[in-house]
Amino acid sequence: MQVPMQIVFEGIGHSDAIEARVRDEVDKLEKFYGRITAARVVVGRPQHRHAKGDTYQTRIHLTIPGGGDVVVNVDPSLDHAHEDVYVTIHEAFKAARRQLQDVVRERQPTHKSQAD
Repeated sequence: MQVPMQIVFEGIGHSDAIEARVRDEVDKLEKFYGRITAARVVVGRPQHRHAKGDTYQTRIHLTIPGGGDVVVNVDPSLDHAHEDVYVTIHEAFKAARRQLQDVVRERQPTHKSQAD
């Protein structure tokens, strides 16, 4: 990565454990697609509180050469899986990996054999 990774906490205090999880997930993405030039990850808790408990959100912005950056925003939903910050982080990075896979497929030259 050409630019140091940014990890931002919004509405929650800094957590070494959460930061370590985010760094691990970014490392996995870099192993899959080594051309990521910058990564910004925001882990937060929206200001409003839900009756069933707090929910978390994770936003990821990956800069890759050639444009078409990868942007993921996992917001709290009706299911309560987002009450666990680690589940929310996992889901966001899973979505980012799918988007990177799409980028790789789009950028691969198509090799069709021409049978005459």
